[in-house]
Amino acid sequence: MTLRYLTAGETHGPQLTAIIEGLPSNLELDFEALNFQLQRRQKGHGRGRRMQIETDEAQIVGGVRHGKTTGAPVALVVENKDWKHWTTVMNVEPIEGGDEAKRRVHRPRPGHADLNGGMKYNLKDLRNVLERSSARETAARVAVGAIARQFLAKFGVKVAGHVVSIGDVVAQAPNLPIDELIEQTEASPVRVVDKDAEQKMMDLIDKTKADGDSIGGIVECIIEGLPVGLGSHVQWDRKLDGRIAQAVVSINAFKGVEIGMGFEAGRIPGSQVHDPIMHSADRGFYRASNNAGGFEGGMTTGEPIVVRGVMKPIPTLYKPLASVDIDTKEPFTAQVERSDACAVPAASVVLEHVVTWEVAKAFIEKFGGDSMEEIEANVRNYLSQLEAY
Repeated sequence: MTLRYLTAGETHGPQLTAIIEGLPSNLELDFEALNFQLQRRQKGHGRGRRMQIETDEAQIVGGVRHGKTTGAPVALVVENKDWKHWTTVMNVEPIEGGDEAKRRVHRPRPGHADLNGGMKYNLKDLRNVLERSSARETAARVAVGAIARQFLAKFGVKVAGHVVSIGDVVAQAPNLPIDELIEQTEASPVRVVDKDAEQKMMDLIDKTKADGDSIGGIVECIIEGLPVGLGSHVQWDRKLDGRIAQAVVSINAFKGVEIGMGFEAGRIPGSQVHDPIMHSADRGFYRASNNAGGFEGGMTTGEPIVVRGVMKPIPTLYKPLASVDIDTKEPFTAQVERSDACAVPAASVVLEHVVTWEVAKAFIEKFGGDSMEEIEANVRNYLSQLEAY
């Protein structure tokens, strides 16, 4: 069984829905911890008014009984509280009225899916595109990833995320144990440890917002506690680092990904890039450094996974760029939808959960089993094999 999920729902519709297939039975879920991750996604300096309306909580409506998964597909929903203001516009039934009543969008926004999606699906109301392509959908992906996070935690795996930079303000790289990193970044409005950079980032976000503009940045995810050998070298689509890279750039507004040293590896000699292999009686095989970010040959090395993603500035601007009306073909400024000046701190939470999902998927593929007990036994057996190698 492989782990997979689908999401459905629109940004101003009644709810987001996700269905997860492939979770083992007898995984005990912590519902408060699940919703805590959704709340983390809503935080961060620079978020817009939407986050004052929504108080995201996931309601599980299938596949869980008495706090434990049953092995059946898990269905969950995240209610959109803003739906009450959009019940007419987003009603599934036909409504009377013209463009104003239907809040029709006919001026595509540069940088969004509006025009491409409208042309591809032959839609004359671009709202049908923007409602689904909105980053609101990442709430469902965080909920799904939060369940995967709880699964991995049963095996001692820990996940952290933080902001590397916002605009041209770069935070000093944290050199902390993962538990301290989690604690300190959670207390920061921009998810950094560097207090000097924290204030500069908030000042930059405030200035950007006052200018009617938006700003992007770079975020990083770290995962510790994984064994050697998740993923595989034998086919291109089984390489776990490749699957993670695809997942990262699937996040709304993400335009690039680095693993470990990333692009810096193309600027320096190989002797400064590759991680020397060491061995000791207590640790077995390990790497003297982790420039590879926890991967060699598409497989985990046992070192921490380190993944970075770059988020472009949000393309919905309060000083909109030039566009063309799809009805008249005449130039106009693009229509404005409510948006954030900066969602980089929230994006770090999304990054954590899409990476966590891919790791959990590879974990289940490696160890198999229909119940937690079966997977736990398979993990014990494999770890014994590694110790004897």
